[in-house]
Amino acid sequence: MLETRFPRIPGDIGNATTWPFAVHYRVVDGATPDLIVLKDARAMRDAFVAGGEALVRMGCDGIVTNCGFLSVLQEDLATALAVPVASSALMQVPMVAQTLPPGKRVGVLTVSADCLGADHLAAAGVPAETPIVGTEGGRAFSQAFLTDQLEVDFDACRSDMLDAADALMHRHEDIGAIVLECTNMVPYARDIRRLTGVPVYSVYTLVNWFQSGLSPRGFAPLLDDPRQP
Repeated sequence: MLETRFPRIPGDIGNATTWPFAVHYRVVDGATPDLIVLKDARAMRDAFVAGGEALVRMGCDGIVTNCGFLSVLQEDLATALAVPVASSALMQVPMVAQTLPPGKRVGVLTVSADCLGADHLAAAGVPAETPIVGTEGGRAFSQAFLTDQLEVDFDACRSDMLDAADALMHRHEDIGAIVLECTNMVPYARDIRRLTGVPVYSVYTLVNWFQSGLSPRGFAPLLDDPRQP
């Protein structure tokens, strides 16, 4: 987890009620949104590895992060830790692309299109030509989370997300699905789906898929027929 103070509503990765399974959290001291998004997350490599190692010692069998920009640490974390690692929602882009009809591609919404660079995309396996739209020019979203504000206008954030999604769809008529880079975007995924009509993927879909492999659901060996006594 980044070191933040902004409120984390249901749907946010940092709100434990978001998840239908047990999670453990560990904050990486000094990993502020400003450093990780606007500067270079690789400066915090050793701190994230140490945080992951601490979680593994606690018994965690899979590690995820709470910022899509941490894709640049995927290889380092996967190498250093003895459990599977999923560092960024962006990792879904190649898989989602394979589900789309011919002529359609994945678009990305991010908290900062200016800062989401080639290294972030390459580390997650995202094609360099992927359409990307940011929320930087909006009312509240990028400002609230990148400057770590104590109070957030979530209605304004929703408007920013819808504006960005609308811009993405109008600039690129071949968008067949959207991946949300920022983990704070999850609460608005349903609204974006309604607006755009295309599937929307996020860290929520990534982590649920990830965990389903770590702890597969058990099924009864025999059918339970309620018609039988």
